Amino acid sequence: MSSKLDSSPAQTPAGSFLELELAQSILADISAAGWQTPTPVQANCVPPALQGKDVIGLAQTGTGKTGAFALPIIHRLAGSMHLGALVLAPTRELAQQITGMFELLGKSSGVRVACVVGGLPMDDDIKALRSWPNVLVATPGRLIDHIQYKSVSLHEIEILAVDEADRMHDMGFMPQITRILESLPSKRQTLMFTATLPSEVEKIARGHMRHPVRIQVGRQSAPAQRAKQHLYKVDEQHKTQLLDKLLSESPGRVLVFVRTKRGVDRLGRAIHGQSVARIHGDREQAHRDEALSGFRTGKYRVLIATDIAARGIDVENIEHVINYDFPRVAEDYIHRIGRTARVAASGLASSFVTSMDRRALMAVERLTGEKLPLESWPAGSAEIAEEEPHDSKPRKRRRKRTSSKPRSRSARTRAETKA
Repeated sequence: MSSKLDSSPAQTPAGSFLELELAQSILADISAAGWQTPTPVQANCVPPALQGKDVIGLAQTGTGKTGAFALPIIHRLAGSMHLGALVLAPTRELAQQITGMFELLGKSSGVRVACVVGGLPMDDDIKALRSWPNVLVATPGRLIDHIQYKSVSLHEIEILAVDEADRMHDMGFMPQITRILESLPSKRQTLMFTATLPSEVEKIARGHMRHPVRIQVGRQSAPAQRAKQHLYKVDEQHKTQLLDKLLSESPGRVLVFVRTKRGVDRLGRAIHGQSVARIHGDREQAHRDEALSGFRTGKYRVLIATDIAARGIDVENIEHVINYDFPRVAEDYIHRIGRTARVAASGLASSFVTSMDRRALMAVERLTGEKLPLESWPAGSAEIAEEEPHDSKPRKRRRKRTSSKPRSRSARTRAETKA
C-alpha cells in the first residue's frame, strides 16, 4: 500500500450527469429522483472512482457525498451476482439513509443492498445477508459481530466506502475499522469521505489505500457556506426563552441540538405551541423512526436531538439549526451547521453561548480560522462580554483521569445506537 496522498483541488463541476459517463440505467434513476446536476463533490470524485482509483473526498456535510460513492459503486456492480461492495457508516440512522440512497439510485440497475446495524435483531441481518446483496451497508460493531460469527463473507469485496470517517474517529471506531480492513482483500478500491481529516484517520488512509486521490471541495473545517450564522450570549436560565423566540420567527423545519438525552426530554416538555419530536439513543427504534419520518413529512416542525442520534439525518429544507447547547467538540459545530444549507439550499444556524462555553467557542474559532461575532440576549445584556470575554485565556480546570484503553466491542456497538 502506498503512503502518498495525491492532492487534487476541485475542478469545474460537470454540467450534467451525462458528462460522468454513467450507465443509462443509473441516469434513468437519477432523473426519476429529480437530480438536475451533480454537486461539486460528485462531479470531482465520481470520475476517478469510475477509473478504479482510491479517493479521499473532503467536503462539508450536506454536499452530496453519499451520491459521490454510491454512483460509482452501482455503475461497477450493475448486473453482478456477488457481494462486491462494503459501505461503513458510524451510526444506525446514517447506515439506513445510505441504504435508501442505494435503493433509489440502483433500482433500474438491479443492484441489491443489505443493511446490518446494531440495535436490531441478528435474525434480520441473517435474512438480509442471505438475499444475495451486491452492497452491504454496516456499522462497525455489528459487522465485527458477523465477522466473528462467520455469518458474512467479505472475500469478494471489490470496493470499500467509508462515510464520515472523522465521526468514526470521534466515536472511537478506529481499532474496529483497522480490523475490518484487515479482513478485506488487499486488492480492492477504497473510497473515503469525511468533513475533516484527523491525523489518525490520515494514518490509516496512508496504510490501507493505494495512491489515493485527495479531492477537497470547499475549505476544510469550514461550516456550510450558505448557512448564515448567529451566536447569542445568553445565560443558562434564558436559553429556553430565546429558543421560543427563534421558533416563533422560523416558519419552516427546525433542528435543535441538545447535549444529553435527559436534556432532550426536558426541553421537549418545555416547548409549547409547537409540533415537537425527540430523538436520542435511549428511545426505542420504532419511536426514533417515527420521529424522523414525521419530521421529514412535516408532521413535526421541530426535532430535538443529540449529536450522535442526529448524525444520520438527511432531511431536505431544514430552515434553521439551533445549537441549544454549544458543542464541546469543535468539529461537531461544523457537522451541526451542515444539517442546514444542504446541497444547493441556504439556511440559518443559531448557537447559544453561555459563560461556560467560552473555551469551546475559542476552539471553533481556531478550527475555522474565523472570529465569530456574538450578540447579547436579551438585547443590551453584556455580562458574558464584560466578565468573561470569549477570546480571553480560560482558567485551567482539573480534568478527570480516564483510561486510555480502547472500549470493548459491546461498548462500541452501543455507541452506534446511543447518543
